Amino acid sequence: MIKQIKNSYCCVGLMSGTSLDGLDLVLCEFKRHSKNWSYQIEKYATVAYLPQWKKRLQQAPDASGRELMQLHRDYGRWMAKEVEFFVRDARSQPDMIASHGHTVFHEPASGMNFQLGDGHVIAAETGITTISDFRSLDVCLNGQGAPLVPIGDELLFSEYQACVNIGGFVNISCNKDNERIAWDICPANFIANRLVEQKNLSMDEDGAIGAVGQVIDEMLDELNELPYYKQTAPKSLAQEWVERFIWPLLNKYQHYSLSDRLRTFYEHMATIIANDLNKQAPAGTYLFTGGGVYNGFLMTLIREKVKGKVVIPDNVLVEFKEALVFSLLGLLRLTGETNCLKSVTGASRDCSSGIICG
Repeated sequence: MIKQIKNSYCCVGLMSGTSLDGLDLVLCEFKRHSKNWSYQIEKYATVAYLPQWKKRLQQAPDASGRELMQLHRDYGRWMAKEVEFFVRDARSQPDMIASHGHTVFHEPASGMNFQLGDGHVIAAETGITTISDFRSLDVCLNGQGAPLVPIGDELLFSEYQACVNIGGFVNISCNKDNERIAWDICPANFIANRLVEQKNLSMDEDGAIGAVGQVIDEMLDELNELPYYKQTAPKSLAQEWVERFIWPLLNKYQHYSLSDRLRTFYEHMATIIANDLNKQAPAGTYLFTGGGVYNGFLMTLIREKVKGKVVIPDNVLVEFKEALVFSLLGLLRLTGETNCLKSVTGASRDCSSGIICG
């Protein structure tokens, strides 16, 4: 454990999500105020994946052991170079780097998880202390290893009754009986982005394609009745679940137009999100972040169904909140404080998770 030696830290956070939009980087300063933290984002950027990197990341789950380990090192080296370029002209130089990595395997029921991007390589290449592999300890403590962002919601955004992020998946955190709870709600951009690839698009901008479609009632009913949605938290979603349950269902209705299937999926998302919010934080104020909030049609559907107030912050926080929070997770690990909550993941105890490299 590393004892806290100061009240202000400059941190770099790295985040790559399942939607494969790119690598998010944020440079931020955290200041301690008694038991609380404040933050200031000084710089931010997203590095879009070139086609060859996107292909390698997509194919990672099927790689051989040797190939995966090589990719682990290569991806770490690539991230290190992007960090060096990112901080080159920064006003403050970072005390540490916190890297979420890119999720390849997430199967907590089997005790298996793997985040790509070797933190040792990042530390060696940059000369900056790097914290990575935030999920493994929690999984070894019989937790879900996800979501990890709720500790940041608790420490940085406690004025909201619930925090919702719409990325590759939708996740939520809120307080119940003076404990932070959180879970993955449903898949999101991970599905929508792949559906529109057939039109050689990377996204359904503003939900325009889905907005002109019609709801396929039978498909909507099947989506809404998936057993996962009846489970109680802690629970989490991953690519493996999508491949097993979502794609077969979507393929079953592939004779319908893309617009109709997207429209139905948006209706499904909005329904499941609203159900969870209305049950756990009725009539509250909800902070919405993540790239999915730029889908105006989806957000209209959500606003129509929830009982509380939807708040969308400035674009910087919308796009970089997860990278910001992982910076905080790394800082908490560096100072030996709890950064992973058993009330969220279902682990046997709270822990300070992450490997410190360098």
